[in-house]
Amino acid sequence: MPREVLDLLQPTAGGVYLDGTLGGAGHSRLILEKAPEARLIGIDRDSSALAKAAEVLSPWEGRFSLHHKTFDQAAEVLAELGIDGLDGMLLDLGVSSHQLDTAERGFSFRFDAPLDMRMDSSVGQTAGELVNELPAEELIRIFFQYGEERYSKRIVRAILKQRETAPFSRTGELAELIRNAIPGSYKPSRIDPATRVFQALRIAVNQELEQVEQGVSRGIKLLKPGGRLVVISFHSLEDRIVKHMFRDQSRGCICPPRLPVCRCENKPAVKVLTRKGLKPQADEIEMNPRSRSAVLRAVSRLD
Repeated sequence: MPREVLDLLQPTAGGVYLDGTLGGAGHSRLILEKAPEARLIGIDRDSSALAKAAEVLSPWEGRFSLHHKTFDQAAEVLAELGIDGLDGMLLDLGVSSHQLDTAERGFSFRFDAPLDMRMDSSVGQTAGELVNELPAEELIRIFFQYGEERYSKRIVRAILKQRETAPFSRTGELAELIRNAIPGSYKPSRIDPATRVFQALRIAVNQELEQVEQGVSRGIKLLKPGGRLVVISFHSLEDRIVKHMFRDQSRGCICPPRLPVCRCENKPAVKVLTRKGLKPQADEIEMNPRSRSAVLRAVSRLD
């Protein structure tokens, strides 16, 4: 959603902007093009994304810096750079197209690949380790809570039986087990039966929901007065977190309704710029079908 991002972020000459999910640097490039002399700080947990971004942004050498961090660590990056506030911050959540299309990363069951799914392949447990080691109760919770998979218990029973004899190591074998575990009459026609479980595992492996909650909360505090935070979500759970946090941060008085006079003295921290989440236009969805689930929300920091 490049048009909507620029419209809401409103990058200006000389401003300082942070892209907390750098990816292919498409948004960062547009910010640098739009705002002469603006400074761009790029963060990504994926080292391969940083290498690609350095190439894309090379025409603006000297106006950007790239950092191998997670976006909830933005305050540490700013402290290292001696920056005390941002004019704008962007978070484009979820897995990138490059990660999905790189078979060996194991994000997609379109390829038979190692069952990895780590956005930062240098740290953390892989999806295979979670599937092979977590107790049944925890796997059921992950599949149901993060993937909203109604047959979580049935799928986990099949996983436990299979891993007794051979641990899971490939995306293909897990996807096939999931398809066989779901009753045929209930298999949806529009999406592969393995989609929800793979999505849930990816979220768990990368602790994505915790990252969103911490990143948004800390990001608001990093903005200068008038600075803007723009967030694009691709999953209903992510969007729900963003929506509720923006709403809570924009509230004034939180006293009980029965009190005739406000005593809490609570002041709103932000102004919500998007009354309802924005969706991509039809032409963008036609060019990039993966964008169809995107929801964009934005706030500006108050004094």
